[in-house]
Amino acid sequence: MSRSLVPACAALLAAGLIAGCGSNSTSTTTSTRTASSTQAAKVPLVSVPKPGHIPPVTDPNNIYASEQPGNLSPTVKGDPALIYVPNSESNTVDVISQKSMRVINHFAVDRLPQHVTPSWDLKTLWVTNDLGNTLTPINPKTGKPGATVAVDDPYNLYFTADGKRAIVVAEALRRLDFRDPQTMALKHSLATPECRGVDHMDYTANGRTALVSCEFSGRMIVVDLINERILKTIQLKSMAMPQDVKLSPDGKTFYVADMASNGVWTVDAPTMTKAGFIPTGRGAHGLYPSRDQKYLYVSNRDEGSISLISFATHHTAFKWRLPGGGSPDMGGISADGKVLWLSGRHDSVVYAISTANGRPIAKIPVGSGPHGLAVWPQPGRYSIGHTGILR
Repeated sequence: MSRSLVPACAALLAAGLIAGCGSNSTSTTTSTRTASSTQAAKVPLVSVPKPGHIPPVTDPNNIYASEQPGNLSPTVKGDPALIYVPNSESNTVDVISQKSMRVINHFAVDRLPQHVTPSWDLKTLWVTNDLGNTLTPINPKTGKPGATVAVDDPYNLYFTADGKRAIVVAEALRRLDFRDPQTMALKHSLATPECRGVDHMDYTANGRTALVSCEFSGRMIVVDLINERILKTIQLKSMAMPQDVKLSPDGKTFYVADMASNGVWTVDAPTMTKAGFIPTGRGAHGLYPSRDQKYLYVSNRDEGSISLISFATHHTAFKWRLPGGGSPDMGGISADGKVLWLSGRHDSVVYAISTANGRPIAKIPVGSGPHGLAVWPQPGRYSIGHTGILR
């Protein structure tokens, strides 16, 4: 290891991002995995974790092991199977029944609702009203909204893996605001001045570090979630527009959708370095792992298609095209893994797509500018945010 890399390695080591530096890193990682495997064998797939510590992984080889079909937490059992659609241009939320595939409720929210985000404890769904500077809570037991909570510029919303802090992504203000997860009272504001368009993220397998996209800067930032500080910047390329971020099941690779480059970047998770690029289609935007953890669904918004990247090969295995085109944007997968739900950003619809063959099941009219819809309930123990990243 060169002398110039020592400070960076030390910072990553301190953040818990890597197991070691230099020639001993391989053996250290191996022993860590062995210890984790022994510990994970005693971890139930579905449980109700207590906030204050990061829940141990259930399977060190599959961070999504708790998200298998049917693995519903006791917290969400009985929640009606609904789709919550924030209509950014209508300032409304449409509620769709997964059974009838019809809109069954509709209510107004504050200006520019962007995403619907499950809370860490799975008890609340939060609507992020970006220009309204508020969050609207929804009770997933009833599907009804509650009183709004004032926060600054909530483009997106995440939660630390220990459940102790919410992270409001204040895109226009170039900040990550760490808040109380219940009251949303501000605890600490992390400035991200070099990250124009800060918007999406996912966490390392240990939940200690986030890879965050900078949509209008062509780069990513690495954030230490424990100490709430920026560790490094990863430059993608000039004019890149990184969007959604997802970690591979084995925890070794981050995938970053790039709307301008029409594909997905790969980032090596242990070292947080750019690794490669996978072409998918025009306007690559949302990323969703399949329930069997074989594929990563990529919504190509400007092409009206969905690409399936194989986690095993890091190549596109299939491409599904929506008949007549469309604008598939963001969403999620049904609890049984059989339906991929995506908002049609420029078409005022929601698509229900069969994961068995890629064929559309339904195209449901909603309000104008549907964006980050949430599919509920979801399998898993706790949520780290966005439209439903459960672990």
